[in-house]
Amino acid sequence: MHQQRALIRRPSPQLSDGLLTHLERRPVNVARAVEQWQNYRRALHDNGWETVEAPAADQCPDGVFIEDTMVVYGDLAVISRPGAPERRLELPGAEVAMRALGYRLARITEPGTLDGGDVLKHGNTVWVGIGGRTNAAGIEQLARLLAPLGARVIAVPLTKVLHLKSAVTALPDGTVLIHPDTIDDPSVYPSVLEVPEPEGAHVVLLNGQRLLLAASAPRTAELLSQRGYDITAVDISEFEKLEGCVTCLSVRLRGKSAVQ
Repeated sequence: MHQQRALIRRPSPQLSDGLLTHLERRPVNVARAVEQWQNYRRALHDNGWETVEAPAADQCPDGVFIEDTMVVYGDLAVISRPGAPERRLELPGAEVAMRALGYRLARITEPGTLDGGDVLKHGNTVWVGIGGRTNAAGIEQLARLLAPLGARVIAVPLTKVLHLKSAVTALPDGTVLIHPDTIDDPSVYPSVLEVPEPEGAHVVLLNGQRLLLAASAPRTAELLSQRGYDITAVDISEFEKLEGCVTCLSVRLRGKSAVQ
């Protein structure tokens, strides 16, 4: 069994100044957010994951959303080039952490832009959202980098949410969770399951049939439980105010096999 690690980064004191694109700004309680982040980390630990903390980026309000800094496939970590220039200061610390873990490194370069949160992987298929912070040049670069590892990269339209994984994630069997308010084109996925809450489309695969899900999606939790999944729910309400979800708070590292 591969060692399960999750790369995380603690919230910045400037978290409340994080960028917004689709939501109106609401007050963020930073102290409460730190507590929720600690509970998120504890949930990973309780389900067999070791957490590795990247260097703090206190000057970066969005630094806690570390998934956006990279795409990891097999033994390769592709360091992203965020579509929001303000977020590029988040990259050096994330790169340091991945180098220390022994991953090969590559980078998305100008004119490409790519946010890790726009990338959904299952098997050898990699879907990448285009239309927000990720552009065609970034997707083309990612496809070239992952092709030697056997990955097939598919660009999918994205207009209703910040990142692709703000709209969809996949269950262990490849079924993609969707909500009609956030999905652009469900036909690009081979199998879909509509969930009753937008927040329910975001799951982290923990181990076996156990999923991490936001506490703001209780009806989805019930639906997935009825389908045989064990649910660990976490309150991430302060991060949801900033268009965050359970996936973007960590980079899951399941060893360096060809597929993650």
